[in-house]
Amino acid sequence: MKKYISVIALLLLLSGCADPLPEDKLSYVGEWQSKEMGLLILADGTVAYKRLKGGATTSVNGPLKEFVGDDFVVGFLFMATTFVVSESPHEVDGVWLMTVDGVKLIRVSD
Repeated sequence: MKKYISVIALLLLLSGCADPLPEDKLSYVGEWQSKEMGLLILADGTVAYKRLKGGATTSVNGPLKEFVGDDFVVGFLFMATTFVVSESPHEVDGVWLMTVDGVKLIRVSD
């Protein structure tokens, strides 16, 4: 039984390793915020997300698995969350903006 648990733990660890973001998606890197959401995306593929909605807090921390168009998937194995990006990162008057899951975010740091 211990050997079985060790193998599962090793598979989870290996599948959770983040890959660096592709060159064409480096504009996603940074700390993004709104009043109800915080999103940190690192160049190494690590993602930390927290959102307050309806009195409840949701958080997701893990490796960025893949991009599907502008959307991105975070998690490992069968436990993954897709973040829907309706406006990809873009600059307006010197301010970087992105809309994720219907929330407009401002990049507060690179």
